[in-house]
Amino acid sequence: MKKNIVPIAFAFDNNLVMPACVCISSLLMSAKPDTFYDIFILHSPKEELTKEKLDLLPHYYSNCRLQYRKVDATFDDAFEIRGITTPTYYRLLIPDLIPEYDKVIYSDVDVIFRMDLSQLYQSDLAGYLLAATKDLGLNLSKEGKEYIVSTLGLIQGNYLQAGFIIMNNALMRKDKKEKQLKALAKQKYKHQDQDILNIACQGKVLYLPPCYNMTNYSYNYMLHDYDLVETLYTDEEIRFALSHGNIHYNGQKPWKGYCINFDIWWEYYRKSPFFDEKFYYDFFAKKLDEYDRLSLWKRIKILGRYFIHGRTDN
Repeated sequence: MKKNIVPIAFAFDNNLVMPACVCISSLLMSAKPDTFYDIFILHSPKEELTKEKLDLLPHYYSNCRLQYRKVDATFDDAFEIRGITTPTYYRLLIPDLIPEYDKVIYSDVDVIFRMDLSQLYQSDLAGYLLAATKDLGLNLSKEGKEYIVSTLGLIQGNYLQAGFIIMNNALMRKDKKEKQLKALAKQKYKHQDQDILNIACQGKVLYLPPCYNMTNYSYNYMLHDYDLVETLYTDEEIRFALSHGNIHYNGQKPWKGYCINFDIWWEYYRKSPFFDEKFYYDFFAKKLDEYDRLSLWKRIKILGRYFIHGRTDN
């Protein structure tokens, strides 16, 4: 059987090794039989990345290869905000770090994949520097529009979400974008690398259906401001994304607390080879204990928030 090779990169430090293992496991669980993922882990040479669990991935799943790429000190002094650290900038260097491919998918690791990416990887990026979904939180909110238009000088409705992208390495290298990206990284932007990619790639972005990158804001807007979302996506795209989309936990993390679709993350954690009964038990025992100590009204609010915002089934 001929394999469809899909290169995909992740960037993280030791604080996110466990979520990264769950994320990559979900990717490999959701792969078609003829899809093979060439996985690249981008990491800092200043910290010895804990690789024991990561190195087990090709042993548990035969449809992948794992490679590590060290990043130089380019972004050591880059602006950090809201606890988001230097590795978030590493995606900007993918064209140079992974020269063997003309296209590479990049994803954050706070993601659960529920679909195969081989067809997506075949997308024609001719003339586009990258492909990405739109950031609903910034494109549709009043504060977001003000930031996009007034602060960044970009067009509202076209601001991309950088947690899942396809990088057109060939065109990035041809247009010599590396110098611009590095220069922009020295400035202070509220949304760091995401702002940088929006500025550097404006007018050359292929916008993807929302199913590939369903953030917390995506669910909030689709479930509560449907008419607004329909200005960006079709009804069919929205419904498919809600029921089958890849889930990007870009707010509260499900391994730390309750959030939209937190139980889906735990389902994939239980199915992964990295399931640890004590970690699983300790999390829910602690949360149940916290819940038991709340007043009745606060319990009702928590349940209401969960069921009103909803969860989506596989």
